[in-house]
Amino acid sequence: MNNMDLQNLKGAKKAAILLLCLGEEATSKVFESLSDPEVREITRHMMNVEHIPAEISRAVVAEFHRTQKAHAGIFVRGNEFVKNVISGGDQSRVERLMEDITWDDEARPLETIAIMQPHMVASLLDNEHPQTVALILSTQKIEHAAKVLNFMNDSLRSDVMHRIARIEQVSPEIIGQIEDALRKEIGIVARQDKQQQLGGINRVVDLINNMGQGADKSILQGIEKTDPDMAEEIRKNMFRFEDLVNLDGRTLQTVLREVNNDQLTLALKSASEGLKESIFQNISGRAAEMIQDDLEAMGPVKLSEVETMQQTIVKIILKLEEEEKILIPGRGGADALV
Repeated sequence: MNNMDLQNLKGAKKAAILLLCLGEEATSKVFESLSDPEVREITRHMMNVEHIPAEISRAVVAEFHRTQKAHAGIFVRGNEFVKNVISGGDQSRVERLMEDITWDDEARPLETIAIMQPHMVASLLDNEHPQTVALILSTQKIEHAAKVLNFMNDSLRSDVMHRIARIEQVSPEIIGQIEDALRKEIGIVARQDKQQQLGGINRVVDLINNMGQGADKSILQGIEKTDPDMAEEIRKNMFRFEDLVNLDGRTLQTVLREVNNDQLTLALKSASEGLKESIFQNISGRAAEMIQDDLEAMGPVKLSEVETMQQTIVKIILKLEEEEKILIPGRGGADALV
């Protein structure tokens, strides 16, 4: 926003100049009464401001119907100013806004997709190559990408998830090419990002867990047809043994009834103290004492043997969930039981 011209200052740009003149405390209070899109639009213009000429600051403030003393000009660090102003508000809103605060002066295609209705995004991507779809959805927030995937057919979803799982890092050039293509579709200006982590197994797991109960079955069956090892790796990461600590007492008891003491003892060999305590609280006192004694008496065990047993128990848990005998917290998105 260098070489400012008062005649060219309109809307959000002018609001940005005014709030920079008013200072951080006043701006923070103003932001509390604005919507998130309005805050984003104004701060988008704040980010690149380094100097506000005195005549511009006077004119803008005067237009705001306030008396303004003469300025010799205001030098600011737009990036630091924005962070300080936003951080004075509600913490959950702060985190949400700060995730998006690396803007250029124009909107990005991938940012536009982030605020589009999921069914519209799915329609927009309908004719794109699955690899392009995978890259685009890897740039989106988990919840939004999961909703978009729900509007795609099973075959395409499985293909896209398989490709997301294989994504590691994507160069700025590739992101630029994607945004160039999107620009033609949705008519906005793109910018390139720094190289970033976009896909991988963990992202696929998070996507599945946000897609609704039962989504994992069809997706994994689809991936398994072309890449059984990948499907198995995803299953392993969908629920980890240490995640047992997050189960409520009743659910944990249901799981433990399917596991004998010898299996449980071996699996607990490398478990955290928090998980051990949680399990001991949900079995009989006598069984807890026996397992604790066996753990103390147990000699060195190969880590691979412990992990194999832990994975055996995880498979039991996932089978119980598939049979709808238990509900795992954090899985199943909006379709989770209440």
